[in-house]
Amino acid sequence: MNKAHTYKSQLIWDGNLGDGTSTYQGYGRQYRVVIDGKPDLHGTADPMFRGDAAKHNPEDLFLAAVSSCHMLSYLALCARASINVVDYRDDATGELLFEGGGGRFIEIRLHPTVTVADAKDVDRAKALHERAHELCFIANSCSAPIHHDAIVKVDEALA
Repeated sequence: MNKAHTYKSQLIWDGNLGDGTSTYQGYGRQYRVVIDGKPDLHGTADPMFRGDAAKHNPEDLFLAAVSSCHMLSYLALCARASINVVDYRDDATGELLFEGGGGRFIEIRLHPTVTVADAKDVDRAKALHERAHELCFIANSCSAPIHHDAIVKVDEALA
């Protein structure tokens, strides 16, 4: 049986500096994402499109969504398999190709470094990245290929 869950957000453009979009240079790229019960997320365009480098842009958020969804799927699998993960970090990268006046991500590469408590779990922990990819809602919604270059190591303090 299929089940659906609806997510809702409101996007508010905060960049009208007085003259709307009367000129390309004359409007701000800042916006807010408002989701009931959560803090507002303040974003902007990438700096190459006149955005504020100190704020998140849609490309940052897209890459973070892929990386965090993979991590959450992975950690759930490890917990269910009795693999004790004590640290997880991902240095994700995404390549955006500009073409025809627009663009698209052509590749996302996740570089998770996972630390497990027990050396006997290293191989199983490494293998679970493929299953996490299969389960990740965000990855299943993307057209860009997503690759995983995982490192799994043992916490020597616990070994």
